[in-house]
Amino acid sequence: MEHNTSVSKLQCPDEGFDERLVMSGSMANLTDATSLKQFEELLKNNNKSLTVVHFHAAWAPQCSQMNDVMAELAKEHKHTMFVKLEAEAVPEVSEKYEITSVPTFLFFKGGEKIDRLDGAHAPELTNKVQRLGSGGGGAARAGDVPKEDLNERLKKLINAAPCMLFMKGSPQEPRCGFSRQIVQILKDHSVQYSSFDILSDEEVRQGLKTYSNWPTFPQVYVNGELIGGLDIVKELVESGELENTFPKTLSLESRLKSLINKSPVMLFMKGNKEAAKCGFSRQILEIMNSTGVEYSTFDILEDEEVRQGLKTYSNWPTYPQLYVKGELIGGLDIIKELKENGELVSVLKGEN
Repeated sequence: MEHNTSVSKLQCPDEGFDERLVMSGSMANLTDATSLKQFEELLKNNNKSLTVVHFHAAWAPQCSQMNDVMAELAKEHKHTMFVKLEAEAVPEVSEKYEITSVPTFLFFKGGEKIDRLDGAHAPELTNKVQRLGSGGGGAARAGDVPKEDLNERLKKLINAAPCMLFMKGSPQEPRCGFSRQIVQILKDHSVQYSSFDILSDEEVRQGLKTYSNWPTFPQVYVNGELIGGLDIVKELVESGELENTFPKTLSLESRLKSLINKSPVMLFMKGNKEAAKCGFSRQILEIMNSTGVEYSTFDILEDEEVRQGLKTYSNWPTYPQLYVKGELIGGLDIIKELKENGELVSVLKGEN
C-alpha cells in the first residue's frame, strides 16, 4: 500500500487489549478487527454465512462515509457479519489480500474470499451484500439482479469508452484463441479501445448475450453500438472498412497534450478525488479542495504509458503533478508554497 508513513510505525488503536472482539455499538454483526488473530477468528467463527470486511483508513473521509453505509446494512442483514479493519494497522492482512487503496471491501464465505469491491460505491456494495448474503455463491448469476438494474449496468459498460471489447482475459493475457486474434487485429490497425474481461463477471457475461442478442464472445462496440464478433471484424479488414469504423490510437505526445488540456485545472495523481492511493496525493487533494476551485483528476496508476510519458513530456519526475490551462505548475511542494504565499487560488484561476 502506498503511503508516507511506514506501516510498522502505526499502532493498532486497541493494542494491549486481550483478543476479544471489539464490538461497534450494540450490533453483534458489526465489529472491528484490530489484529491478524482477530481477523482469522472472525472468519472461522462466521464460516457458514457472509462476512464483509471493510479495509479503511482514518484519514480518508470516504471510508467514514462507507462505514455509515455498512452500519445501515448491518441493521438490515442480521445474518451477515460486517468487519472494519484499518488497512495500515494490520499490514499482514492487507498485504495478503493485496490491498493497495482504501476503501476496499472483501467478501468471505466458508473462510474463502468470494468477491471484492474497490472504492466508495455504496449502491454496488449494497447490491453485493444482498446477492451474496442471500445464499448465492461467489459467482454472480444474471438472474440475481433485477433485469432493469443489469441493463443499466451493461449500458454503462458498453459506453465506457468509444471502443469497447468484451473478451475472455485481457489484451495482455487473452484466455481464448478468438480473443487473442481480435486483440492482434486491433493492435495491427492501431485501434484505440478499452476491454472488459467477461470471465471476471458471470452476470455481465450472460446478460450481454441477451442485451445485444449476440450469443458469443468476443464482442466489439463502437460508440455504444454492437459491431459484432471476430468474423465481422475480419470482414471489415478484408473490405477495407475497419479504418473508418474504429477510433484510431493517438500518438503518446498528442494524447498527453490532450489530457493536460482536458480541464482548465488538471491533477495527475495516484488514485482519484474519491480515493487517494498515496500520502502525497491525499495531501494535495486536501489543499485543492480547500480552494473551492473546480479541477479534474487522472489516475496515473491506471495507465503506465501516461505515467512514464508525462515525466519526460513535462521534465518532472514525480507525482502528483498539477497543470493549469495546459501549463505545469508543479508538485506538492510547489502547491504548498503557493498556498503559504497566498497565491494558490489566483494561480489556479489562471490570473498569475
